[in-house]
Amino acid sequence: AVLGYSWLPILANEGLQTGHFNLPVALEKLPNKYSMYSPEKILPQSPSSVKWIESHKGVFDIDVQAVSSVHTQDKTLEKFFALCYALEGRVTFPCRILGDKISESSVEHQLKLTLVCLSSASLEPLVLFLHPVLDKHFQLIVQPMLIAGQTVSFSQDAFESVVSIVTSLHNSADLCKDQHGRNCLLASYVYYVFRLPDTKREMLKSAPGANPACSEIRYNTMGRSSAVSVGSKLLQSRVLSTSNPNIAGTPTADDEEIKTILTPKLFHEELALQMVVSSGVGRENVFKYAWFFFELLVKSMTQFLCQVDKHEVSRRTRFSDRFKDDITTIVSVVTAEICSILHKQQKLATEAEHAEKININLAFFLYDLLSLMDRGFVFNLIRNYCNQLSIKLNSMSTLISMRLEFLRILCSHEHYLNLNLFFMSAASAPTSPCPSISSQNSSSCSSFQDQKILNMFDMSVEYRQQHFLTGLLFTELAAALDTEEEGIARVQKKAISAIHNLLCSHDLDARFTKPEVKTKIAALYLPLVGIILDAVPQLYDFTVADARGGKGRDDQEPTSPINHSIAMAIAGNPLSSLQKNSTLTTPSSLANKSYSVLSAETSRNLLICFLWILKNADQSLIQKWVLELPYGLLNRVLELLYLCVSCFEYKDKQYSDKMPSQVLQKSRDVKARLEEAYRGGAGARGDMIKRSRAPAGNERLSVVSDNLRWRKEQTQWRQANERADKSKADLDQEALISGNLATEANLIILDLLEIISQGISITDSKENALGGILKVLLHSLACNQSTTYLTHCFSTLRALLAKFGDLIFEEEAEQCADLCQRVLHHCSNSLSSIRSQGCATLYLIMRYSFSSISSFARVKMQVTMSLASLVGRSPDFNEEYLRRSLRTILAYAEEDEDMKQTAFPNQVVGLLRNLNSILSDTVKMREFQEDPEMLMDLMYRIAKGYQSSPDLRLTWLQNMAEKHGKRQCFTEAAMCLVHAAALVAEYLSMLEDHSYLPVGSVNFQNISSNVLEESATSDDILSPDEDGICSGRYFTESGLVGLLEQAADLFSRAGQHEIVNEVYKIVLPILEAHRDFRKLSLTHDKLKSAFESITQKGHKRMFGTYFRVGFYGSKFGDLNKQEFIYKEPTITKLPEISHRLEAFYGQCFGENAVVVIKDSIPVDERKLDPNKAYIQITFVEPYFDEYEKKDRVTHFEKNYNLRRFMYTTPFTLDGRPRGDLREQYKRKTILTTIHAFPYIKTRINVIQKEEFTLTPIEVAIEDMQKKTLELAVATSQEPPDVKMLQMVLQGSVGATVNQGPLEVAQVFLAEIPEDPKLFRHHNKLRLCFKEFIMRCGEAVEKNKRLIASDQKEYHQELKKNYGKLKENLRPMIERKIPDLYKPVIKIRSETRGSFHRSSFRKCETQTSVSQSS
Repeated sequence: AVLGYSWLPILANEGLQTGHFNLPVALEKLPNKYSMYSPEKILPQSPSSVKWIESHKGVFDIDVQAVSSVHTQDKTLEKFFALCYALEGRVTFPCRILGDKISESSVEHQLKLTLVCLSSASLEPLVLFLHPVLDKHFQLIVQPMLIAGQTVSFSQDAFESVVSIVTSLHNSADLCKDQHGRNCLLASYVYYVFRLPDTKREMLKSAPGANPACSEIRYNTMGRSSAVSVGSKLLQSRVLSTSNPNIAGTPTADDEEIKTILTPKLFHEELALQMVVSSGVGRENVFKYAWFFFELLVKSMTQFLCQVDKHEVSRRTRFSDRFKDDITTIVSVVTAEICSILHKQQKLATEAEHAEKININLAFFLYDLLSLMDRGFVFNLIRNYCNQLSIKLNSMSTLISMRLEFLRILCSHEHYLNLNLFFMSAASAPTSPCPSISSQNSSSCSSFQDQKILNMFDMSVEYRQQHFLTGLLFTELAAALDTEEEGIARVQKKAISAIHNLLCSHDLDARFTKPEVKTKIAALYLPLVGIILDAVPQLYDFTVADARGGKGRDDQEPTSPINHSIAMAIAGNPLSSLQKNSTLTTPSSLANKSYSVLSAETSRNLLICFLWILKNADQSLIQKWVLELPYGLLNRVLELLYLCVSCFEYKDKQYSDKMPSQVLQKSRDVKARLEEAYRGGAGARGDMIKRSRAPAGNERLSVVSDNLRWRKEQTQWRQANERADKSKADLDQEALISGNLATEANLIILDLLEIISQGISITDSKENALGGILKVLLHSLACNQSTTYLTHCFSTLRALLAKFGDLIFEEEAEQCADLCQRVLHHCSNSLSSIRSQGCATLYLIMRYSFSSISSFARVKMQVTMSLASLVGRSPDFNEEYLRRSLRTILAYAEEDEDMKQTAFPNQVVGLLRNLNSILSDTVKMREFQEDPEMLMDLMYRIAKGYQSSPDLRLTWLQNMAEKHGKRQCFTEAAMCLVHAAALVAEYLSMLEDHSYLPVGSVNFQNISSNVLEESATSDDILSPDEDGICSGRYFTESGLVGLLEQAADLFSRAGQHEIVNEVYKIVLPILEAHRDFRKLSLTHDKLKSAFESITQKGHKRMFGTYFRVGFYGSKFGDLNKQEFIYKEPTITKLPEISHRLEAFYGQCFGENAVVVIKDSIPVDERKLDPNKAYIQITFVEPYFDEYEKKDRVTHFEKNYNLRRFMYTTPFTLDGRPRGDLREQYKRKTILTTIHAFPYIKTRINVIQKEEFTLTPIEVAIEDMQKKTLELAVATSQEPPDVKMLQMVLQGSVGATVNQGPLEVAQVFLAEIPEDPKLFRHHNKLRLCFKEFIMRCGEAVEKNKRLIASDQKEYHQELKKNYGKLKENLRPMIERKIPDLYKPVIKIRSETRGSFHRSSFRKCETQTSVSQSS
């Protein structure tokens, strides 16, 4: 039903009515023309009969909200558009705008006022009408106006208004921004909407006879009556005749002046001018949001060139000189703004980020200008930018970072190579869509014909002039690598990434697929090779990571105790002659300068660049370069190639196994963590664990603490989880790419080695570089390689053998040994093609060595040692495949017609016989792979069998050290190296007679008494002059020092710091004799560290735990009835070793066939089941005689060089293990081992067993002496330990102690024994109680001084119990046996002066021993 009628006019004062309204309601239909009036007013001429509800009061509430793309609904915007329309349209003045009357003279003031107010307009309508608003602003910037006869320019006001609008949009949190922080509305406007203001059409659209098509209006803001702008009106009045409007008038000089005045400006020139002349806050905002104005400039310049068809014109004449000056000023001012922000002493992070954004915006601006303007002009801008930054910035890292980011953007230009003039002739260059006159005319200056080869690899001034951008980029890279400053690592990474990305883009660019084009590109980057060679000391040491098995820094396996690269560096006799007589590693210019080491990723990218250049460069040019290289630089190249091999080694999907290995590693460290918690986080074991998790051997790396849990991105589990998220196809693709990259990189390296080997064949220093080539080749063979690479590598090796065989076998003995080992390893490869290559190479080694020196005894020894090393160390060694290879080599020898008449075939047969005997040992070793003790026994027996062959014994000792190192038995690993060093010392003592050298193994006795067994190597067994004997790298003075230094390091990791001193006592005289003061300094530093560790940790260190293990039963074979002392890790409990041995032998014989004997009583073999295997395990402690205890004072001395161990067995005469005090006996068993602990293995045979029995009173005496000692230790402990003191005191005087001191006294001291033999025991026990009660009193007094107020009651209870105990013991302690104090020996007076009396204590000891026996 209709209740009434009301209305609301939508337009009022030329604007929409929106908001809340309260309207009256009429009860009857409204009269005509009611909409022309407001409902609040009474309608004129309306019938008086119109009835209103409640007497025309407002009763109907309504809210109006408009959605319009025509009406702005903002007064400021309405006024702005209306004023712009008034200046453009046919409006007669005065006119009314938004209710205000505007005269022609006030239009200028009103428009400027409106422009100022636009920035405060509501954001929503401003965003909705942003495009027309900006268009009108840009129209005002370029179009001067003629108002009231005066020329008016709104350029500055309109520009400042645009700056304010841009600032408001950026500051709004409601508007979205892209990843670069740019307002999306402005970015889309510049990209899609903006076009140059069409001022001519605006001027002519209202003129008579104008083409209607030219009167196109882009935006109709509001519908109004037709009007004519002031300027158009005036121009029209000049164009038409004054007398007859239909007749055109004659132009006059004034007409031309008006046309000149009203000629619109070029937008890009006016915009650049306004950016230059801006000031104050507006200027700051212009450069703060410079990206927008730079984009406007570039787009307007591009559209200008299209409109005037200037894109075919010379770049130099495209733009005016004034515009170029403005661009120069803008670049200079923006650069100064960047410097002023970065130059602040205390700048916020946001300010630094702001400076970086401005820098990036400027770089993109110049990037675009390279496509539009004269490139020589733009290069001048770039040069001025770099110079200006250099002058004003002090921080090198900041300076290089800013310039690098700037250059990175410029170098990403699509015509980057053309800009750098890399083509030898203009005809060979791809056509540029925007050719530059300067670049075309100067392309011939990049010709390399007249340059010296070496200069092409240097950053010369001429190079930087010819190749401007690349020269700048290389200059920044060199500066970054040469700078040592905080934060420089990030800058170095940025510089290398920029070049790496450039080369990637070249490689993927379809325009540069031809080989000849890539060759010219590579020539452009040749100076990068020189920079990389200079940066070799800064590269990440991939060889150290290689030695760790490629593990990550946080979860790596324990470092192998013998790292060959480190050992050779220590020994001064490295794998190649790279280090011999060369100062390459520390050149004079770099010797005193420290460098920050690049990260692995950064180094890898730099090496990729190096290899890309070598791959694509002209090979003849590379060959000439190699020929002209001095020896030092050639050596540096080989060192770099060695690093490349390690860097690009194929990892063979090892990442899939890293997580399980990490979990296993954690389980291995559970005991160590328990120990660390037990002793408060200190001690040798804890230090060892921390060091084993740190990157060993690479001191250049900055080590990050592993305890920071928040650095999860550095942990292995994060990488594993990330990989777990990938599909199998992705992982397979990654593995495929990794394999292809490894093959490609190594083939490039191999090509360069071929070039070097061909070059050095005609030079005088070929023997020096030959060692370096061999080193790289052998290192590549030691890494995981593809079949393709191995085939080519073996071919190269055979070519080297054919060309330099004499030099290799005579001058490169160490290299030859490694060559034998590498080739022999590949002879056991599962692929027949690789085995055939290896067999051919190994046979040629034998053949050429025989031909060059008529006997290949040395090679035979090296091959034998290599096989022994492979057997002991290589986990993937395959015996069957190697046997096949040996048969193949034998066939080669039998079928070689040229060698049949010589002794060569027979010697090959003898060598292969020895190799097969060694292989037979591997079968046994495989059987005991899971039994570490049995495996070490077998390796020990093999090493013992080579007592007459020092080279092989040394190899097996090193193999044992490897195995011990993997099990973290560092003490045993160190002992293996000490034995190896003693073996070397025996050899050196026969060969040389120097006072500073040890006289054989006897000088090693202070380290271990076991070392004397190496003295079996005497001159009647071997002759040092025999060819092939003791020819290894370790049988030198430097090799001896290397072995001992590694042993000292392992002793230190094991917490045996006292032995470190003994080891260095042998090393120091050698270093002093050689005047090696650097090593002397390092050695004394290590000694200082060792002594400090002793003083800090002392008795807190925990050494090994020992168990007696007996094997009984025929199932054990040779182990039957054998007893051993096992050395186990610290705090190993009896159930742990029992479970381990039971589980292992249960797998061997069956779970039900293994029985662990729980007690320690002697085993009666007659009662054992012959079908079962019995193991008896007993905890033992080191045992010392009284005279030994005097010499073994410290905690370390009581745990080192141990041969005797003791365990006790309680029993009673009736067979029970436990009984009353009167019937409790104790059997002490002392075991003696054949060697002293620690030894080169962790279990040693028992060779002697002694037993003696303690009577009940002797057991009581021993118990009381033990309690008294505990009290004395707790009382004298510094700093005092209250809890320990109270615990010992409570156990001594507590009233509830069963079989406590009081009960012992009542049993044995209540009455004097009837047997006179027990008198002395009775008296000894009485004296023990006397000392015990005295110690109790001291402990009570000490506790009184230490307790707090809340423990006074507890102390009173202890004191009370002590008093009771003392009173009860007094009568028994004071009772003496008179017969004990009679003279034992009557001394006659005539012999008094010549008799040497024995002390009573000694006499008593002798008596007690005789009684016990």
